Parts: sequence; C-alpha cells; structure tokens
Amino acid sequence: MFTRAIVKTPCKNMVNGISTANLGKPDDTLPQDQHKGYIDALKKCGLKVTILDSDENFPDSTFIEDVCLITPKCAIITNPGAASRRGETIEISKAIEELDLPVERIQNSGTLDAGDIMMVNDHYFAGLSDRTNIEGASQLNLILKKYGYTSSNITLKSVLHLKTGISYLENNNLLAFGEFLNHPALSVFNLLAVDPDESYAANSVWINGKVLVPMGFSKTNEMIKAAGYQTIEVNVSEFRKLDGGLSCLSLRF
Repeated sequence: MFTRAIVKTPCKNMVNGISTANLGKPDDTLPQDQHKGYIDALKKCGLKVTILDSDENFPDSTFIEDVCLITPKCAIITNPGAASRRGETIEISKAIEELDLPVERIQNSGTLDAGDIMMVNDHYFAGLSDRTNIEGASQLNLILKKYGYTSSNITLKSVLHLKTGISYLENNNLLAFGEFLNHPALSVFNLLAVDPDESYAANSVWINGKVLVPMGFSKTNEMIKAAGYQTIEVNVSEFRKLDGGLSCLSLRF
C-alpha cells in the first residue's frame, strides 16, 4: 500500500518541453488546472501529497517520476537520458532528505529515466530505451541487489518509456499494448490488452486498489473495471502533448 506522493507543479515554460507526440504545444493555463485534478485523484486514493514548486528552468520537471525511484528500502536518484533534465535531480535530492531512506545515485555514463522502471513486488523491470542505457540499467541492478531486490531488462522497440506501454495493476494483472502483448518476459502475467487506438491508456496507475485512467479512453476504462478495479478518470490531455502520462506526474511510495 502507498501512503504518500510527491508531485511538482507544472511551470509556464512547460510549453517548451521535449515532445515527439505531434499534438501541438500545451495550453498556457490548462496544465495547472489538470494538475490540481490529478492531485485530487491521488488524495482520493488515500495519499498524502507533497507539492513542490514549479521551476521555469526545467520545462519538463513536472514529470517528476523520471528523476527518482523510491523503493521501500532506498531512494535512487536517476541520471535522466535527456541532458536538459539532469539539473532536475538537485531539487528532488533535497525533497527526499526527510524520508529517512538511504539515497543511491545513477552515475555518469549510465543514463536512466524512472519512467522506464516497473516494480512488481520485489522485482524491477528496466526498459532499455533512448533515455535508459545498458550502463544505467546495470547500475540499477547492482543498487537493487544491495537491498535484496532483483531486476531484469526489456529492450524497447517503439515506445518512449517502458511504462508508456505497460502498467502493473497488482494481482498479477498487466495492462499492455503493442510490442508487449507477446513478450516472453511478460508471459507470467494476466495480460489486459489495450486496444491500439487507446494505446495512451496503457499508462494507468494502480494506487491502493484503485486505478487512475486517463480520461477519454472508455474501452480501457471498462476493461479495467471488468477486471475488478474501481477506476478514477483523470484529464491529462495537456501532459500527453509532451509524451507524459499519469505515472510520470508523481512519485508514489
């Protein structure tokens, strides 16, 4: 069960964030409103939410998940694959000081976005992507092993991050689409196949028995409900324009 979350308010300069989505630039004001709705959804799941101030120096910094992985036994500051995001690790390092957890770091030559990391109990899947290289995944493996965890790598073919295409919903249920539907490393899971025209909804978030689902993807929402979950729809359309999904917007622990 999760008890807390850390989020970061989107900055006005978010309109200049990194994107491959070809959906246009985010609106000037809607991201702030949608972010408040996202925080409300986290609170509905029983989480105490810490809200960090926006930072105009880092347009993508609202996607806070990428810069830190918080496990039950340690926090790992990443080394983001996009050079423009590496300065974001300074503030998150300060923000997690009060957690009373050992802090580890991915070092230079290794790159890692935590959007490429999916936790399944005591095992962590690492996606090898344009943002996470083999050196970063290897460093992660050594850190996790130190705390009694295991990890394995999955090479990505077409998605930005691992959790762009899969989401673990607990109870051995895995939301997935495209290249992940027949992946041998995922064959042990009960796959909930996302329709190709709703692929964005593959990034949904399980929190304490509820599942946050992006608004506007009714087939995926109904499939998750049919699997026995209560869903909460959240409008994150402006974050989608920067390749961001629901999981990207918080650290949950």
